[in-house]
Amino acid sequence: MLGLIGTKIGMTQVFDERGTLTPATVIKIEDNYVVDERTTEKNGYSACVLGAVDMKASRAAKPYAGQFKNGLSPKKFLLEVRDFELECKVGDKLGIETFQDLLFVDVVGTSKGKGFQGVIKRHNFSGGRKTHGSKFHRANGSTGQSAWPSRVSKGTKMPGRMGGENVTVQNLQVVEVDAENGVLIVRGAVPGRRKGMVFVRRAKKK
Repeated sequence: MLGLIGTKIGMTQVFDERGTLTPATVIKIEDNYVVDERTTEKNGYSACVLGAVDMKASRAAKPYAGQFKNGLSPKKFLLEVRDFELECKVGDKLGIETFQDLLFVDVVGTSKGKGFQGVIKRHNFSGGRKTHGSKFHRANGSTGQSAWPSRVSKGTKMPGRMGGENVTVQNLQVVEVDAENGVLIVRGAVPGRRKGMVFVRRAKKK
């Protein structure tokens, strides 16, 4: 797998030479450092631990700061990437040039949290009539059987916590790679809030 940690800056619009408008998301690719390595002999699998975005050393607890060796400063974001395609060792720096030749990427992020929501917002239920006398507006309706077995079936769509989940958006076209500013522009929307961490990787299905 080939990928790096980035920060979602926000959305914008890009116009091509024909004047066609393309909605796009700007992702800042900070310098990624190899914090640690997992080997088959020692850990049973092969992986690379990447770290990005410096944090104040005074805010890092001793167990957390102990992960950073070879003079590396503590990083705000850490991510373990299995079967990393590039050969690297602890302390190496990886930048946006990694995506220079890629045409499509997958972006992994944490979706915005919406709190506790009803079925209309959470599952796109249509609800009932809003006319006078109706007693069914935004309720979820029946959730089980009236007779035996009187229980709620697993997987029934009901109100509950919405958002705050790990979401992957696949096959996003790379519009531009700005190596000078360390910015990657991809077509479409990516999950998460502004300034939130995302993981950009080579598209698996392209």
